[in-house]
Amino acid sequence: MSSINTNTSAMVALQTLKGINSNLAKTQSEISTGKSVASAKDNSAIWAISKVMESDVAGFESVSTNLATGQSMVSVARTATESITDDLKSIKQKVVAAQDPSADKEKLANEVKELVSMIQSKVSGAQFNGVNLINNTDTQKVVGSLDRVAGVVTANTIDVAGVNLGSKAGGGAAEITAGTGLTASADKKAAGGTVDDAGTIDFTLASAAKDDVVNLRLGDTEFSYTVSAADDDGTTKVDDVVVTNLLNQINNSGISGLTATYDGTAGKLIINNGTGSNLNVTLSVAGKGDGELAALSKFTGAAALADPTALADIEAMIKTTVDAAASFGAVESRLESQASFVDDLSAAMKSGIGSLVDADMEEASARLQALQTQQQLGIQALSIANQQPQSILSLFK
Repeated sequence: MSSINTNTSAMVALQTLKGINSNLAKTQSEISTGKSVASAKDNSAIWAISKVMESDVAGFESVSTNLATGQSMVSVARTATESITDDLKSIKQKVVAAQDPSADKEKLANEVKELVSMIQSKVSGAQFNGVNLINNTDTQKVVGSLDRVAGVVTANTIDVAGVNLGSKAGGGAAEITAGTGLTASADKKAAGGTVDDAGTIDFTLASAAKDDVVNLRLGDTEFSYTVSAADDDGTTKVDDVVVTNLLNQINNSGISGLTATYDGTAGKLIINNGTGSNLNVTLSVAGKGDGELAALSKFTGAAALADPTALADIEAMIKTTVDAAASFGAVESRLESQASFVDDLSAAMKSGIGSLVDADMEEASARLQALQTQQQLGIQALSIANQQPQSILSLFK
């Protein structure tokens, strides 16, 4: 039956043409973007998986940067430690030479002094972006990979242990200056005395370093402060920080009549005893951060150089630096291997993402030509279907 109101053939041809146009648009999008899944509407599950993988790849790029930085940091420490080992070998030669009764020990001592200064410079200067692995025992953490388990991502770190190759023994000098009724101890690292209720005491501190513990006992009350890395940053006057902290502790102690002030010009903490009784006072500085090369401080003159124990000391220090260099070398090798693994893993993930979302360009090209042909045929079919109702006019002639 033919109808001038409803052209079924035209409707079918139109729907077919719409479908062809839709597929043609999708194929053209694949060709222009290079992706078969360019957005979530194309394939929500595949799109979601690809985005998670892309975020992991971005994370691995940062991990690669961290590993490269870590390698450089450890390489600086290893290179410096190897150089210090060579310097210690030179000192060992001087020590052995000094055992000869006819040796010019003064000249040998001067040479050792210069070598010690060189070692100290290398220890303080072996830093990378502010991190020095051979001047403290802090452990640095380098992000080595990202672990994803059930949607939870955690950073997997590689620990790099520092070693304190400082040649300075920990424990700064401390001295109590005699006040009324107080006699300062001859031992500046354990100074003590007694002050009566009308007297004042003051003490000075010099050369406190990281990890040193300063203890001040006033009667039965002890005040203590540990020097931190932030205090010993090379710019802050460590002793001022320590003394100011002790001052605050004393003034906040609640002990009746006991007050403290700080003379910044003289660098002294002045304590006033108003308790009404005699007050026993002790001051000590304990060194917890002694450097592994602290024994170098003994090599200060010809006599020390010729001391039979000097050879054992230098041998022990050489072993320390050799062990440290070997440890840094092992960590550096691990970081290098991990960096290679992360690069390979990142490349594999990128390939996997491509397999999920990239378009097959050969297939898309062939499909585009087929759809263009179908589109032309669909247009012709729709044109023919639209002409069918006109044939009804011939029935009325």
